Amino acid sequence: MSEDLSKSRRVVALGLGAAVAGSLIPTAARAADSDRDTYSEPEIVRAAEDFFGAAAEGLANVIHHIFNEKGRPNGYITGDEGSGAIGVGLRYGGGRLHLKGLSSVTPVYWQGPSIGFDTGGNASKVFTLVYHMHDPERIFQRFPGVDGSAYFVGGFGANYQQSGRIILAPIRAGVGFRLGANIGYLNYSRHRRVLPF
Repeated sequence: MSEDLSKSRRVVALGLGAAVAGSLIPTAARAADSDRDTYSEPEIVRAAEDFFGAAAEGLANVIHHIFNEKGRPNGYITGDEGSGAIGVGLRYGGGRLHLKGLSSVTPVYWQGPSIGFDTGGNASKVFTLVYHMHDPERIFQRFPGVDGSAYFVGGFGANYQQSGRIILAPIRAGVGFRLGANIGYLNYSRHRRVLPF
């Protein structure tokens, strides 16, 4: 009797062990798939340094900060923009969307107003990290800025924009400055627009 009890305990223990191991395999597989579908921090730092034309400690620190807060992106946008404001501001830009796993790039333009205590102007290169976007057509919408998300280090600045689950993290470096706080959005479109709305 005690031998049967001992045998049934072993069977239960083996069954539980197999169940736990079986539940870990899909998690590990999903993590591997997720890694394949996203960019690592070294890949993004390399792409950003190539885009901005030089390695900069401030750039690597900003990217590290974004990775700590948002994780691995599955895309990025490289582009240029110009903006200016005296209380009410405008921002216009254009670039190319790269999504992990897609060989083609998608041309994209953006424009938007800002309202608030804001003065100055700038022309800048912009490297934007893209999160939770698997279809490039999803870029063509309005992305409001996320309050309190600005982060600046060594001549580079970043903030977040979000629409639903999709998060954009533009990193800017450029000539000129804008001083103050503003609230606004960027409207991403297929073609360049004069009106920012």
